[in-house]
Amino acid sequence: MRKIIVSVLGHDRPGIIATVSGVLFQSQCNIEDVSQTILQTEFAGIFIASCPESLKEDELLGRLREKLDPMGLSALLREMEETGLWEAPPSEPFVITTMGPDRLGLVAGVTELLVRFGVNISNLKAVFRGGDNPLANTMIYEVDIPINVDQDLFREALRERGTELGIDISLQHREIFEAIHRV
Repeated sequence: MRKIIVSVLGHDRPGIIATVSGVLFQSQCNIEDVSQTILQTEFAGIFIASCPESLKEDELLGRLREKLDPMGLSALLREMEETGLWEAPPSEPFVITTMGPDRLGLVAGVTELLVRFGVNISNLKAVFRGGDNPLANTMIYEVDIPINVDQDLFREALRERGTELGIDISLQHREIFEAIHRV
């Protein structure tokens, strides 16, 4: 069995996941991972599935488009590359949250700093509603910080970047973040 990645984008509506999973099932593909979200009014979903070697990509994509095109949805399919292209270094899970007025360059400003320290983003949720209300503009980054990163230097760099961007930035170990938000 080989693995494929199916990405689906379009205006949200009931039945998208049922449609994609139905096509995959009928094509003898086994869904191994799914991640989907709604951004404003738009659906974004990624499916990783194992498929029979005999199933041609064009054939599966055609089946998906036959069902998704009438729904106004776009599908992209590609074979999953072999693992081992990038190996994550030993790391610790953290959560970085930001709050502040919306402005151009917030995501770019934070992520540039993260890559400089070799920090990998495993999940990002950013909600920008505009205006100066800091509670209306938040970002939550779930990240993996390499063990060899100087935590004091990283925290100072985050604080400085927050000042430059006019936002509050906090960093917590993921276990602490989850424990606090369970209460």
